[in-house]
Amino acid sequence: MGIRGFGPSKDEAFAQAALALTAIVAELQTIQAKEPVEIGCEDPDDELLFVNWLNAIIYEMATRHMLFSQFEVSIDDSRLRAIAWGEKMDVRKHRPAVEVKAATYADLKVKQNDDGTWVVQDVVDV
Repeated sequence: MGIRGFGPSKDEAFAQAALALTAIVAELQTIQAKEPVEIGCEDPDDELLFVNWLNAIIYEMATRHMLFSQFEVSIDDSRLRAIAWGEKMDVRKHRPAVEVKAATYADLKVKQNDDGTWVVQDVVDV
């Protein structure tokens, strides 16, 4: 399944893609931003940083049994630091559609457009 994020900054595009990733699993409006979780990753290549970011979110969702509905992302050179807010998954409340297994390198793109906006995209395995 493909995901894409857009934003006026790379930080915001990464955050929007994280919301798209969560939206594959469950309806965003059903997820309350109750508990903060710090997430970080590093890579000097923007595209590899994006894949690492998505995989870090997938890891946190799987190990903490959580879904996230709000992301604050800060990218400084090759280092990404973020806070994701969410809540424990409740099958009755969230009615998850699929489980995302991993981010891939298929259709991977991190690009700044001529107008200064950013677009990030990738295909994830479900």
